[in-house]
Amino acid sequence: MYRNFQKPELALKRAQELILVDQSNAALDTLQEVLNSKRSRNVSVNVMEPIMLKYLELCVDMKKGKLAKDGLLQYKNIVQNVDVSSLETVIKYYLKLSEAKVVEAQEKADQITLDVEDLEAAELPETFLLHTVSGEQDKDRTDRSVVTPWLKLLWEAYRNALDVLKNNTRLEEVYQVVCHQTFQFCLKYQRKVEFRRLCELLRSHLHNFSKYAHQAHSVNLNDPESLQRQLTTRFEQLNISTELELWQEAFHSIEDIHSLLTHTKKIPKAQIMADYYSKLVTILKVSENHLFHAAALNRYFTVMNQQASTASAEKKQAIAEQALLATLAVPVITPSSERILLGEHDEFKSNQLRLTNLLNLTRLPTRSTLIKDLLNHGVLSSVSPSLKSLYHFLETEFHPLSICKKLAPVLAELEKNPASTHYAAPLRQVVLTRLLQQLSQVYTTIKIDSIVKLASFAPYFEYDTVAIEKFIMNGCKRGELAIHIDHATSTITFDTDLFSTQRTSSAAEGPKLQQTPSDLMKSQLSNLAKRLYCAINIMDPSIRESKLKSKEEAFAATLAAAKEEHKQTLARKALIERRKEIAEILQQHREKEEARERAIQLARAQEAERIRVAEETKRREEERKRKELETIQREEALKLAETMKGKIDADILNMENLDTAKVMQLQLEALEREKNEMSNKLKAITRHVDHLERAFRKEEIPLLEKDYENQQMEDIANHETAHKALLAQTKTKHEEDMIFKKRFNRVLPFYNQYLDRLNQARNSQFEEKRAELEAQKDAEKKAIIEEFRAYRAKVEADEAEVQRIREEKERLERERKEEEERIIAEKAAKEAEKKAEEAERLRKLDEQAAKQRERERLAEEKIAASKSSESKTSTGGSGAWRPSRASAQKEPEVAPSTPAKTPVAPGGWRARMAAKEAEKKSSEPAPEESSAQRNASYSAFGGRTKRA
Repeated sequence: MYRNFQKPELALKRAQELILVDQSNAALDTLQEVLNSKRSRNVSVNVMEPIMLKYLELCVDMKKGKLAKDGLLQYKNIVQNVDVSSLETVIKYYLKLSEAKVVEAQEKADQITLDVEDLEAAELPETFLLHTVSGEQDKDRTDRSVVTPWLKLLWEAYRNALDVLKNNTRLEEVYQVVCHQTFQFCLKYQRKVEFRRLCELLRSHLHNFSKYAHQAHSVNLNDPESLQRQLTTRFEQLNISTELELWQEAFHSIEDIHSLLTHTKKIPKAQIMADYYSKLVTILKVSENHLFHAAALNRYFTVMNQQASTASAEKKQAIAEQALLATLAVPVITPSSERILLGEHDEFKSNQLRLTNLLNLTRLPTRSTLIKDLLNHGVLSSVSPSLKSLYHFLETEFHPLSICKKLAPVLAELEKNPASTHYAAPLRQVVLTRLLQQLSQVYTTIKIDSIVKLASFAPYFEYDTVAIEKFIMNGCKRGELAIHIDHATSTITFDTDLFSTQRTSSAAEGPKLQQTPSDLMKSQLSNLAKRLYCAINIMDPSIRESKLKSKEEAFAATLAAAKEEHKQTLARKALIERRKEIAEILQQHREKEEARERAIQLARAQEAERIRVAEETKRREEERKRKELETIQREEALKLAETMKGKIDADILNMENLDTAKVMQLQLEALEREKNEMSNKLKAITRHVDHLERAFRKEEIPLLEKDYENQQMEDIANHETAHKALLAQTKTKHEEDMIFKKRFNRVLPFYNQYLDRLNQARNSQFEEKRAELEAQKDAEKKAIIEEFRAYRAKVEADEAEVQRIREEKERLERERKEEEERIIAEKAAKEAEKKAEEAERLRKLDEQAAKQRERERLAEEKIAASKSSESKTSTGGSGAWRPSRASAQKEPEVAPSTPAKTPVAPGGWRARMAAKEAEKKSSEPAPEESSAQRNASYSAFGGRTKRA
């Protein structure tokens, strides 16, 4: 792999050359090898970015989205720790290329649709059958064949970009921009399937935030900016879902927004919650879940009331009216758990809980609680009078015989208004429920036709018998109504069973005239207990007194317990406050520790980053120098190769290991080859030109002669014509000149007089001007002379000052030199005196040395004489062996103890050394015999030696 690695710059150049020869696949492979190589991670970003741009351009042109994604991931690994902005640039360029391709394909498809050869041609039977079977027009098929592949590529580009940019806090902004572009793509081209996949992709990214929170640079939803970006993206996703009418995805988007809002510890802004509830209202309206739709409007109305400054009065009124209508339109007959299948009960309950959580409610909403909340918030003061009357007729007043007639105009007005027409049908169901509930309190049996008449909203809407019966059966099935239908007599009978088990919760919500027999039976025991209790109190006063006493005791005990409980409450409050303080202190300490840890980690990271940057800078500098050296070497070789382009093979010139010697050799060979080719061409051309010129000249001789004759005739005719024309022109001009002369002669005297006057005036003006200029010139001349004199005086003064300074400097220099000469002379005299003293001292030392040598000589002679006398005495006294005369004569003389000294030059270093040695010897005692002398004496006198 190391040997096959290609430099990125050369790889890019090679890819461009391959593209020029229609080898895009090979170019893409070349760039992909560079991106996949591990050595590319050490290459500068400025070098890799053009390679990546060209790589993406090839991927887009060849519709290879998977390769583009692989390349983006590799490039992300290269630049994520060096320069993240380069990755943003590359992704934006990638998306721009893909979008441009889609626009180009769309224009091409439109042009294909317009380019119809025959506009009046009848439609063929085959085309008609194709339209009938497929249901598509020509434009649809053209778009599917031309535009759809590029749309698929663009969608894949958006998805690849999101996968590359996910879960990186440094790429959050560009991630949000790409999400926005993808949403707009789905909306523009109505790509509902792709939008669903996009929502799933974004949801998976959101779920992975917590999974990969430990990684470096991961998205932290606790950061307010990151959370706001995610909320903005999800709100835009919600808007696009509603525009595309993908209500399931809109509901999932609402769940994502709710999870993000609950993730943060801070209370969201009121505007965010208003947008959240507004979108939730729209979704629940489409789902026809009237109860939770009304609950969402209730929450929306509450939030808008909190925005006193931002929301206008008209908007608040519209929201209040919509909230009241939605609440009143909630069906009184609600589905009961008894009618839900066993398998669906858990699912229904979980859905109810999900919606309750999305609305941030603590319990399931009901129609009565929603109405109470609206009344507590003063909704009746913000709605129109017609809606107020609607509320009173449905919830407070009891008019069973005229309720439908009175509410008919209100419902008709609601149907005409587009904003409230959605609530007309459920309101009619509520009115019909209230009608039956109120009739059940007045009648026992009633004709069905009478109910049909009472339930008529003529002339806007009328119920028929079938609809009334169906509604009654539905209410009975749900347990809200207790009605029997007798088809034989066409009557309905309200259930008067004293032990009826019908539900009374719904009936209790509306206005009541009196209690039904079943209600009386249900409350009979409680009423009997109340009455017996009153009778006992009247019959036995002691019971009352005992109760009063027990009540007083209870009050006293309650007061005592209240005081104790108050003390305990205060103590508990103090304990709680103390615990809060301790918790706050611990939290502060923990936050400080975390901040310190983060600071340490940040410092370590910064230090590591600094070291890495320094190493990276050093490596880049070395790489740059190496590349510069290689570039210089290659440029030297290419300077010659550039001059030989077209003469040397292109493959040879593009070799990486191209050196100067090889190029020179190739150049010489090319020049020699060119020279031979040119010589052969010139010879052939020369022969061809000679033959051709000879043939031309041979053929043109008669033609030239004929042409010469024709030219002579034409020249003569032209000359005559020109001569005649010149004569006529000259004659005409002469006549015109004579006429002009006669006219001019009449005005000539006047002209001369005017000219003389003009010349005189101009001469006088000239003389005056000249005199003035002469005077001005004289004044300027005098001023210049005075200025020159002053300047010369100043120059002379300056020169005199310079001369004085120069002379002063020369005097000082002369005195300095004399002083230096005097000092040098004194130094020389002192040196001479020192030399004389030294010579005298050396002379004395030489005399001392001579005397010392003389003493040593005398001592040696004395020693020699004493030794000779001793030897004679020992020889004569005893008969011991003695050496012969001849051997005695052959014994060498004892060398003097002091060797001859080298003559010493006075005043040199040898003289100084000799003086030092002499001083040492004069201060030391008499010298002993040297080892050489002792050896000589021992050998001369038979091994016996004697010191002096």
